[in-house]
Amino acid sequence: MKKMLNYFKSILTRVSFDAKLFEKELLKAIKSLVADEVMELRAWCYATFSEQHGLILNRCFVRA
Repeated sequence: MKKMLNYFKSILTRVSFDAKLFEKELLKAIKSLVADEVMELRAWCYATFSEQHGLILNRCFVRA
């Protein structure tokens, strides 16, 4: 199932220029992955996008 996690990482990297699209894809990823993958995604997102999309990450991962 790591394939899905890697798939969502690549999607998020590609859409990171657009905040709305980034949030939409992040929510889709959170819904699609199992709990431990969501935690791994969360850590990766904060390491990669916290400066650019910190508010979106906080909003999305609070719900997760």
